Amino acid sequence: MKGRYFAFNPGLCVLLIPLGAIAHKNGAPCARCPRNAHCTNASSCRCDPGFTSLSGKVIFSTSSEVCTDINECGPPLYMSCGSLAHCHNVEGSYYCECAPGHELLSGGTKFQSEKENTCQDVDECSSGKHQCHNTTHCINVKGSYRCYCHHDWVARSRPLHGLNFTICEEVPFPSWTSPSGVNSQSLSRFFDKVQQLSQDFKPALAKNTIQDLMQEVDELLETPGDLETLAPSEQHCVATHLLVGLEDVLRVLSKLLPKGPLTAHASAGTGPSVVGLVSTPGMSKLLAEAPLVLDSKQQTVLREHRDFLAGGFPVLLSDVVSAFVSNKDTQNLSSPVTFIFSHRSVTPGPTQKVFCVFWEHSQDGCGHWSTTGCRMAATGDASTTCQCSHLSSFAVLMAHSHVQQEDPMLAVITYVGLGLSLLCLLLAALTFLLCKAIQNTSTSLHLQLSICLFLAHLLFLTAIDQTKIKLLCAIIAGALHYLYLASFTWMLLDGLHLFLTARNLTVVNYTSVSRFMKRLMFPVGYGVPALIVAISAASRPSLYGTPTRCWLHTDKGFVWTFLGPVCTIFSINLAFFLMTFWIVKNKLSSLNRDVSTLQNTRMLTFKATAQLLILGCTWCLGVLQVGPAARVMAYLFTIINCLQGAFIFLVYCLLSQQVREQYGKWFRGVRKAKAEPENYTLSSGTVSDASKHSAALHSSNSSHPPRSERLLPGFTESPVPKP
Repeated sequence: MKGRYFAFNPGLCVLLIPLGAIAHKNGAPCARCPRNAHCTNASSCRCDPGFTSLSGKVIFSTSSEVCTDINECGPPLYMSCGSLAHCHNVEGSYYCECAPGHELLSGGTKFQSEKENTCQDVDECSSGKHQCHNTTHCINVKGSYRCYCHHDWVARSRPLHGLNFTICEEVPFPSWTSPSGVNSQSLSRFFDKVQQLSQDFKPALAKNTIQDLMQEVDELLETPGDLETLAPSEQHCVATHLLVGLEDVLRVLSKLLPKGPLTAHASAGTGPSVVGLVSTPGMSKLLAEAPLVLDSKQQTVLREHRDFLAGGFPVLLSDVVSAFVSNKDTQNLSSPVTFIFSHRSVTPGPTQKVFCVFWEHSQDGCGHWSTTGCRMAATGDASTTCQCSHLSSFAVLMAHSHVQQEDPMLAVITYVGLGLSLLCLLLAALTFLLCKAIQNTSTSLHLQLSICLFLAHLLFLTAIDQTKIKLLCAIIAGALHYLYLASFTWMLLDGLHLFLTARNLTVVNYTSVSRFMKRLMFPVGYGVPALIVAISAASRPSLYGTPTRCWLHTDKGFVWTFLGPVCTIFSINLAFFLMTFWIVKNKLSSLNRDVSTLQNTRMLTFKATAQLLILGCTWCLGVLQVGPAARVMAYLFTIINCLQGAFIFLVYCLLSQQVREQYGKWFRGVRKAKAEPENYTLSSGTVSDASKHSAALHSSNSSHPPRSERLLPGFTESPVPKP
């Protein structure tokens, strides 16, 4: 019986075993396996993923075994989720979640591994996810945000959980203290009185407090005391502090006034809206010599106004009037506000203009007059109407210009003279380049000088007024700076070459001087100006380009980055030429005056000295354009500057016998080249006609061949050969 029980059909066994194996592989729970486990075969169990047995065995067969959850976030695994994230364990698994105040780049919060971590800070303030009260402003911090009261506001309720539901209210009398860094007894006494008003302030007596405050301001401005001894920049900072502080205090105190002329109710029902106008006549004492800055539109449309910025400080015509409302956000009004200023009678001259301006605060606590957002609607002898798209402290001022008006005759001389100079420089450069008879080291120096001056004059003529694009204007100014410095550097090398040549006249071998100059001239001629321009541009890049011209600015002595090297080169070259003259006169007096080398050196020295005076004196005249003789100096500067190219062409080309001989050869060659095609045409046509005529004679009378006849001077007819 027992033997028969195990005698199964082999085919049936083969079929049942694979089916049993498939069932176990699917991990189906078995009746004898504990919870959170599955069967691996008929007799063994294994814990599900994320679980482990208490005994630590991976495969077990006892039904009393217990499978417990594995804490992947704790020891010994410590699954890493990366920065700004936390690991969370769940039964049989885990997940990673961004820290509070952070989210994944995709917008989600959960992920599985450190590789999927893209957690970043959430800006609750800009995204609108904060819960700050409208009396506060939101500041984003890493992983969270904070609600803070506005300036001169205090918290009315404590924040919950340190974050939200902070409610602020405005201080009845805002704090107004003396500006830091200003030492003035008058100002200290004024702010001591302001502090006393603040301590004694009562909302019911707001009107009296305002009157007392304005009286203190008037007394300070009428008798400024040691404020007048402060530097203009410090006075501007004090004026800015007074205007801003007075406006803030009056804005708050005015809300406590009873209904009256200065109070109007808002339509939204959010409380009274205060409109205030405060005139401070004595403020002009502190705002003297304050600069004026025109907006970009006025600089583009009214180009002539730019000269007013260079003509001294503007003059204040009216009182300074501050306009304010309860709402501080008055930078972009839907419709402009019209102000009519009464001022002393004045008639602007041809170099004067009236502007509507406001006092613009700068980040350093000072400020300047600006025209941005304001325009002059009308003006008369004693009144001016202004329209502004914002509220601030306004005034009417008149800008003076001491800059001479542009002379049309100077413009004509400039364009005609520079055009002639460009033509002469081009001819001179071609001569130095193509005339082989005069090519030497001196000619190479003159060629580079001509090229630099040609490019500088061409750029000056075409781009000196391209001031619309500030970056382009700065690049043009830098290029002109470099090209004119390079021109003077090549003149310095020319003077050095003449000095070395004169010193070595007694030496038969001149190769050392020539070799030295060839190695030196290009690195110095183009490298030194590039170094000067690079240092200047790195130290003061904003001073390249002015509002009217693409040239160096005169502020902070920046123009001396050009005039300094020019004066230095002029002085060194003058010393070189004086020493050269001394050598030629004394050291070589024993030589025959017919020696060609001595004559050439004397001639080159004379030409180079004249060149130095012509080019150097040009910029000396430019510096001397001040005072009563400015107009005369301007004409001399323009005329001599425009004749530089003509001078180089005249001295180094037309006055050179070798160059004149070469010009003669070129002209004869050109005339000969033009004449040869004409002669060839005449010869071909005549010979052809003669041949036809000879052929006709031969056919009519072959026994009398034609003889040669004179057709034209220099041309004869050839006899026709017999057949």
